[in-house]
Amino acid sequence: MKKWKFSTKSVHIGNDPDEKTGSVSVPIYLTSTYEQDAVGKDRGYDYSRAVNPTRERLEENIAALAGGQFGIAFASGMAAITSIFQLLKFNDHVVISRNVYGGTYRLVKQVLNSQGIDFTFTDTSASEAVLSAIRPETKMMFIETPTNPLLELSDISLLAKICEDHNILLIVDNTFMSPFGQRPLSLGAHLVVHSSTKFIGGHSDVLGGIAVTSDENLGEKLRFIQKSVGAVPSPFDCWLLIRSIKTLPLRAIRQFDTAQQLAEKLSTRKELSRIIYPGLPVHPQHKLAKSQQLDPSGKPVFGSMISIDMGSIESRDRFLKRLKIFILAESLGGVESLVSVPYVMTHGSIPPEEKEFLGLTESLVRLSVGIEDPEDLWNDLETALTDSSG
Repeated sequence: MKKWKFSTKSVHIGNDPDEKTGSVSVPIYLTSTYEQDAVGKDRGYDYSRAVNPTRERLEENIAALAGGQFGIAFASGMAAITSIFQLLKFNDHVVISRNVYGGTYRLVKQVLNSQGIDFTFTDTSASEAVLSAIRPETKMMFIETPTNPLLELSDISLLAKICEDHNILLIVDNTFMSPFGQRPLSLGAHLVVHSSTKFIGGHSDVLGGIAVTSDENLGEKLRFIQKSVGAVPSPFDCWLLIRSIKTLPLRAIRQFDTAQQLAEKLSTRKELSRIIYPGLPVHPQHKLAKSQQLDPSGKPVFGSMISIDMGSIESRDRFLKRLKIFILAESLGGVESLVSVPYVMTHGSIPPEEKEFLGLTESLVRLSVGIEDPEDLWNDLETALTDSSG
């Protein structure tokens, strides 16, 4: 099994045929409780908040793909992130990427800060900024790379070394790349987290979150939090994710390749005041992306997220109105191509002054590239761009 490659693991790890019936599809154990043979004697299962056979299969599968030993599944990406922060205690300090997902920012500012956990939002792409932010009470560093939606990258290996030197846990939100495009545990991270709603689910039909680690103590602590807090995915949601993961490599390859093609074409359009995509040589961290964002074969990949700035709200709205294939909606990583305006959608909870400081403008549009025909997607974008120029 250890010699299996990513695509084989995605299909087979945790997916052995059912022993009783031979069912090739993993059974969905829609039960809340389990018969016990005697007082204090069960068959490994007692209550589904604590453990469920379908969820176990999902956790085993994603842990293998992420290169870890312990997978802990949650009802959403935010439930996973919240549970990770519950590893901390009063007066602990966290260094966190300045350009995190809006939901993470809201959790930090409106929930956790009032509970006595202190956060410093930092440019984690700059080692000097990170070192300046570390305090004696710093217990965790939480980074997104690439960030949402400005696609800033942090050097995971470098930050892992800094964290090792200061006895700090390094947590990486890898949602934008998926386990196919980046495996932070292999670069020194202690824990990786995904919103499995996105690339892992891939069909815009399920919510989920997953944390993966190879640290047994960390895994046990998170498992206890998972059980105690109870933000677990339903067995059916776990089954949907298991089904979806089988095609993750096929979907990701198509999405990443198409996004590269579209980004290169978009980079020639004078209507755009800014285009952000790590696969373009003009991206300030293109070299880092080539060395850090690798598919399982070792080939550099750059994701399926592209951010473009239309220059004005008027051009933005004309562009959005003209699109026929790209759907105006939140989320990403699905088979269908989506378009969003982070300023008022995914990052709506961030104060305007913070968005201005980050360079997150009202005219910035985020594209999530799906698996449609690349030519059709380009024609859709080209038509909308031409018509939006006035």
